[in-house]
Amino acid sequence: MVLEVSPEAMLVPAHVWTPHFSVLGAASAFSSVEECFEELTPYIYAVETGLSSDPAMNWRLSSLDGVRLISNSDAHSPAKLGREATIFDTDLSYGSIMAAIKTGKGLCGTVEYLPEKGKYHSDGHRSCGIRLTPQETIAHGFRCPACGKKITVGVLHRVEELADRPQGFRPPGAPPFHSVIPLQELIAETLKIGAGSKRVERIYFEMLEKLGNELTILLEKGLEEIAGASSGQIADAISRVREGNIRIEPGYDGKFGSIRIN
Repeated sequence: MVLEVSPEAMLVPAHVWTPHFSVLGAASAFSSVEECFEELTPYIYAVETGLSSDPAMNWRLSSLDGVRLISNSDAHSPAKLGREATIFDTDLSYGSIMAAIKTGKGLCGTVEYLPEKGKYHSDGHRSCGIRLTPQETIAHGFRCPACGKKITVGVLHRVEELADRPQGFRPPGAPPFHSVIPLQELIAETLKIGAGSKRVERIYFEMLEKLGNELTILLEKGLEEIAGASSGQIADAISRVREGNIRIEPGYDGKFGSIRIN
């Protein structure tokens, strides 16, 4: 249907690992892109990794070597835009961006929400507050140990099922990715208050005014400059995320994961 509208149009399967209604999710019937799209597979140039996976997880499947990995944000609200992003070094035109996705030339990497923070990373049953590892899910026969209902199998488990490579494998020439936590969430965690509070909003917009856009602050700005525009605590939090020095309780069955920085 998309190709019939225009040969220049492109269909990209979104959040390909989400358990429900995705190409490779545990509740779908497909174990590969080819199995889903059959004769139309040559027209699938990219897949979108979703919040609960990052490129490193997807690199474990040789079946995905033929497509580009991109990361997009859902547009449910303006605050969610840029939560994940694809980095291009191209002209700002539709044709240039499509060519980069098709060939990989000019596609320089992605900005990733930490996958453990995604709401379907681990297995679990939200109604009972049960989070399980893949091994625990198998041991319990894919049933909730509290109520006996079916466990929602998460992205981590599903990747493990389909992977044909070990953790840490990186295909030659694969572009890099950058893991971030949205700035408002970082400010809220640092101050131990709600991310939607007026104080967090005020500090957030003050930082944007002084330092520039959010991704520049999270990835590029010097820590002393960040501290001068906000506080040493917030600068330290950004430093810890850059270093991966954080504690994470993974998300499961529709519940976002929680991250502790202090």
